[in-house]
Amino acid sequence: MYENLALIRTSAAMAQHAGARQAIIAANLANADTPGYRAMALSAFAATLRDGGPALSRTRPGHLGARPLASGAEAAERTVEPSPNGNSVSIEQEMLASVESMREHSRALAIWRHSIGVIRTSLGR
Repeated sequence: MYENLALIRTSAAMAQHAGARQAIIAANLANADTPGYRAMALSAFAATLRDGGPALSRTRPGHLGARPLASGAEAAERTVEPSPNGNSVSIEQEMLASVESMREHSRALAIWRHSIGVIRTSLGR
């Protein structure tokens, strides 16, 4: 029932994006010593959301067309100077990206919890 609300869907997409971003960061860290490994990165959720936008309702013919919720972000190679062995993973950069991903996930859960709280309050529970 609640998954039909745009705010709930957006927070779920944000949490899913944070998980995918964390998986890419973990793969980068696991290959930090692999010669020739190229670090990957996933764009921020805000940029992904801006490209796809939330699903919109069309109630009149003059409204803009609805677009699907942003969920299919693509990983791209991070553009940094590679080390002498060809590896482009920066441990410091990956740690900062990991913290940013954790904050994004926490933010998504906070939005979800607040939305559910508002719904429960409006229902008198």
